[in-house]
Amino acid sequence: MADSEAKWYILHTYSGYENKVAADITKLVENRNLQHLIEDVTIPTVTKTVEKENGDVKEVEEKIYPGYVFVKMVETNESWYICRNTRGVTGFVGPEGKPTPLSENEVRALEQGRKETTVSFEVGDRVAIKQGVLEGFEGEITEIDEDKKTLVVAVNNMFGEVTPTNLDMSAVKKI
Repeated sequence: MADSEAKWYILHTYSGYENKVAADITKLVENRNLQHLIEDVTIPTVTKTVEKENGDVKEVEEKIYPGYVFVKMVETNESWYICRNTRGVTGFVGPEGKPTPLSENEVRALEQGRKETTVSFEVGDRVAIKQGVLEGFEGEITEIDEDKKTLVVAVNNMFGEVTPTNLDMSAVKKI
């Protein structure tokens, strides 16, 4: 079961438990000095500007994939046990709950930076996602934010759900 190279895996959690799961795994790794098995635990987020009813503007962090925590680990019985038995975790994403590592393209998407774009889009356009965790998926634009150069795309994702997903304009192309 052991592979000497750390890879990214996805844990499914109860809704609202993402931060607790990530904190608990991180704390356990530090306490048991297991950084060689579990290298990183992250929850992908995006910062959004929200205007309240009273006119105040506030920046909030929103989870990109609610209910999921990303873990970079060497797959061993010990690392699997730590992740799988953390309170709030329902299992690994993969067939029959077995850990399935992310592909190279999916990993690159996690590390992507923001890029400038000059392409114009309209609500209702069909687009293909050309980078990111959802690379290769298609969807329909439902919202456009010209100032932030972002789109909301209704994507039929890898979990079999149609999910509104916020994406940089540079991450998609018209089809």
